[in-house]
Amino acid sequence: MPFRITFEKRIEEIPRWMPAATSLASVVLAFLISGIVLKLVGGDPIRVARFFYTATFGSWAAFSDTIVKATPLIMVGLACAIAFKMKMWNIGTEGQFYLGAFFASLVVLIPIVPPETPRPIVILLMALMGMVGGAIWGFFPGYLKAKFNVNEIITTLMLNYVAILWNNFWIFNKWSDAGFQMTPTFARSAWLPRLTDYAREYGAFIAEGSALANFLVRIGLERISGMTLHLGVAFGLVAAVVVWWIFECSRWGYEIKLIGDNREAARYAGINIVRNMVLVMMASGALAGLAGMAEISGVVHRLQERISPGYGFTGIIVAWLAKLNPFAIVLVSILFGALIVAGREIQPSGLAQMLQGIVLFLVISSDVFLRYRIRLARTAAEVA
Repeated sequence: MPFRITFEKRIEEIPRWMPAATSLASVVLAFLISGIVLKLVGGDPIRVARFFYTATFGSWAAFSDTIVKATPLIMVGLACAIAFKMKMWNIGTEGQFYLGAFFASLVVLIPIVPPETPRPIVILLMALMGMVGGAIWGFFPGYLKAKFNVNEIITTLMLNYVAILWNNFWIFNKWSDAGFQMTPTFARSAWLPRLTDYAREYGAFIAEGSALANFLVRIGLERISGMTLHLGVAFGLVAAVVVWWIFECSRWGYEIKLIGDNREAARYAGINIVRNMVLVMMASGALAGLAGMAEISGVVHRLQERISPGYGFTGIIVAWLAKLNPFAIVLVSILFGALIVAGREIQPSGLAQMLQGIVLFLVISSDVFLRYRIRLARTAAEVA
């Protein structure tokens, strides 16, 4: 061929816009490839795209369902981002999600507090317990990596199965509801409030003002009636702000990035690497555990066998696609929440999973453009 491709390692800092551009290009290219595949098997890509939009963003109710699915992805994506920033490969957020759900359920199922306890106290305690459960499940691989250099990919991956089977033991035996693979429904005080709950409560207060206010409130309630959006999304947004502050404004965030970039330099600077490894894995697990709490308290209202359609693994894709940027994780989570919602309806049924796989492949591949300059060079024969 008259040209050959060469790769030159980048020695300068990459432009700030480039990571976002490569992620966006990966998503666009993934949709194009999926459309081509769908066309080859006899489908109609345009019709599927229209249906995808209608099912996920076409109405307030559809958008509400998308945000509900995005909520655990935001927290799990942030959990992955914290660990990945230090180049600790936490592949165990699925198990930490389940352990967080289990520990949060203890508040209601033991119970830790009396049934008449006010909702704010129950929700706060469940959130704290969920974070404790996830943190405990992150502690073990973090400690093994820090003290004995045990590969965290293997330990976190294997602990996923332990967590799921641990939950199943209690669900199938001790807490089974009439022999089914689920616990009894939680008391209403353990449910995360939905947007409609707040709208009715405060709408009634506003409506007392005048007839016009009463009319406007009634119209608003009709529009959001049946929406499933719950308070858990606020947990995710607050967590995104906190993680951003840790990365950009705190000493701990600087230590995390330094250890990830150059562990020997961090050790020379006097940073306690063992302590930071353990703390990062615990913080990562705590966020994943909070996601598990939000799912059982805001969506299913009980502990059951399958509370996650793979949030822990999808969160890895979310974190990579967002280039570990906390605010970008929120946007990418909405995209993948839409994929989960649309995947329930789109045929062929595996299209959404195929799209996720293509996105992951392209995102990983796009790192080549961030690390290397790609140039076309004339071959010797052409120059002659």
